[in-house]
Amino acid sequence: MIAASKLKKAQNAALSLRAYAEKLIALSQNLTTKIQKENLHSYMIERLDTKKTLIIVLSPDKGLCGGLITNLIREFLRMSISKEDYLYITIGKKAERQIINLTQNEILASFQFGGTNPTFDMVYPIVRIIDEYFIGEKVDAVKILYSQFESVFTQKPKVATLLPITISKTPYPNNNLPYIFEPNLNTLMPSLLAQYLQMSLYQYLLESFASEQGARMIAMQNATTNARDVILELKLEYNKSRQEKITNEILDITNVRVSE
Repeated sequence: MIAASKLKKAQNAALSLRAYAEKLIALSQNLTTKIQKENLHSYMIERLDTKKTLIIVLSPDKGLCGGLITNLIREFLRMSISKEDYLYITIGKKAERQIINLTQNEILASFQFGGTNPTFDMVYPIVRIIDEYFIGEKVDAVKILYSQFESVFTQKPKVATLLPITISKTPYPNNNLPYIFEPNLNTLMPSLLAQYLQMSLYQYLLESFASEQGARMIAMQNATTNARDVILELKLEYNKSRQEKITNEILDITNVRVSE
């Protein structure tokens, strides 16, 4: 019941923000096609200097949520097989413990996920670390491992690339119209891309929290159903044993009277 009540709020928050986040991503990628190469923002520059990747791993703080954590760790292990050099930011105690036990790579920072809907304030310290390492050219890319909320019954681990922002090669509708930007596009892009990064990260937090509550609700519902089945089986077994005992006592009484 607790997971169900939290799920409703988390689901509404994740789904309501998803449309805004998708539109913001499309707008950002649309405008990046209009930027000259010499004016590219730091978030858009692709490089292979350090051969390092910063991975943000989102996981619950608590268990009892079915196979969600197991699927996340399986996807994490699949990523770890590659020869890439990873640095980690963990959000959630379950991810932190597993990464410490399974890898020797460095954990830059660890945050608690919490038991309520994520607030936007959670994004700012993470973004500061991303800026320090990506803009500071300490890593070549920033990726995030999270649980995508598809439905109450389906949550899938996904890996998404946050940075660098790739310039879309697919033409957008009305992309060649003579837009007038105020302020100019070069002044507008840093604020827009910063908003894009913050909203994308916040959307992933909401998706992961909704996935956690959905998985926990189904796990607890299955546990309750299984417990009821066990109770029914034990009650049936108890009644059979009780009936057998009564029958044996009646037979004993009958045999004594016959012998007399």
